[in-house]
Amino acid sequence: MNTQTTSPENTARILIINPNTNGNVTHSIRELISSITPAGTITKVTSPAHGPYAIESEQHKKEATQHVLTLIEQHNAESFDGYIMACFDDIAIPEARAITQAPVISLAEAGMRSAAASGDLFTVITTFEEAVPTIKKLSDAYGLSKRCRVVATGIGVSDTAAQTKQAEARLHEAIQEAIRLESTAVVLGSGAFAGRATALEKRYGIKISDGFAEALNYTLHNTQLHKAPN
Repeated sequence: MNTQTTSPENTARILIINPNTNGNVTHSIRELISSITPAGTITKVTSPAHGPYAIESEQHKKEATQHVLTLIEQHNAESFDGYIMACFDDIAIPEARAITQAPVISLAEAGMRSAAASGDLFTVITTFEEAVPTIKKLSDAYGLSKRCRVVATGIGVSDTAAQTKQAEARLHEAIQEAIRLESTAVVLGSGAFAGRATALEKRYGIKISDGFAEALNYTLHNTQLHKAPN
């Protein structure tokens, strides 16, 4: 957990949830969040004790949703001011928004809206092929489908997080293809890519994000609005 010394009334407390139980993914997310958390903010990264190791089917999604909601209830006493779902899906988003007035956002919404801000074409690179239709539906729901291209590396979450040779090769091929097709931004569409964006952006000279910084900025901004006196 990343803590900063500040007065309690001004401290924003944000809970970041990895909805799968892959410890490598959670560790990468925790390291990244620690490096981007601003002063005056407390962030906590966690994941359910039980549930799918990788969320790669509708059944996995249903299971993860229930475990995530249980996790939110377990942390209710800590009075978090905002929640980030560290996945590229809408897992538990509507359900969480129904039980809290605090801002809740996914990497998908934060990352895609930021990439779309220029008005140009952008590419989302995800992991397994089955995730593509879900992300396309999300881009349509956000009103971004006309400018959003979605592709998959064909590599699962676990191998992507482990940065296997094949996973890395497919990722770099996908980025190069996005540039060739004149995308002005790339969004890494999985929590398994946590912490990769900065180095890849420097290497390829194109805006590359994983949604984490954008989700944190959104949550903190809306936390301030939520806390503001009427």
